[in-house]
Amino acid sequence: MIWVIGGTSEAREFINLFENREILVVTVATEDGRKILLGGNIFAGRLDYGGMVQFIRMNKIRVLVDLSHPYAVEVSENAEMAAASEGIPYLGFSRRRAERFDEAVYFDSLDSCIQQIIVMEGIFFFTTGVKTLPDFERIKGNNRFIYRIIPSQESLGICMENNISLGDIVAMLGPFSRELNTALFKEYKADYVVMKDSGTRGGTREKLLACRGLGIVPLVIGRSEKEGYRDLVKMKIDAVRLFKG
Repeated sequence: MIWVIGGTSEAREFINLFENREILVVTVATEDGRKILLGGNIFAGRLDYGGMVQFIRMNKIRVLVDLSHPYAVEVSENAEMAAASEGIPYLGFSRRRAERFDEAVYFDSLDSCIQQIIVMEGIFFFTTGVKTLPDFERIKGNNRFIYRIIPSQESLGICMENNISLGDIVAMLGPFSRELNTALFKEYKADYVVMKDSGTRGGTREKLLACRGLGIVPLVIGRSEKEGYRDLVKMKIDAVRLFKG
């Protein structure tokens, strides 16, 4: 079997390249992620290194294709180590970073972004996902923090656990156009928009352009750009070749 670690638009596109999906087994972190992918052998749940090794053995994996989110660094590290320990090929994808905007403030980590926000005041619109929500809530002070999340029970549950006001939750499923971002940022009177550099596919450019049009300061949490495939078709060809051995 070819194991595809999903969770991104690239994963959906990669899977759609296969006429015969019986050779694929796909994993995603959450049940919501599983619902987005239709048909096939799709499993939801987070796996640590030990879980990945066991998954490879139980499913007779011959090739591991990593199309996880570019910020899921631990997932990729564990996947590469698990593949190496089991002696199977590991194929990783590298999403290009978005172009840099002069007016944006860039940070090399979540922690450095948090340290900057501590000394700032205003209305902050977060598009960084619910995983970072507790980290930001600890430093909110008298500022207003608005969180855009996917409309799932898990995400809403995290908001409730952190006592987020309903008026500060925007539950919507992307992708988001520049126009929709503009409307939302304007409606909530955002002074700052906090985002990850999820690349062009992740909608970073649309958010940056919306900020530029409204005179909002974007706060961008950067990421390292790992080596890997940029072409999904070539990735598929190599995966099938290695699978057939």
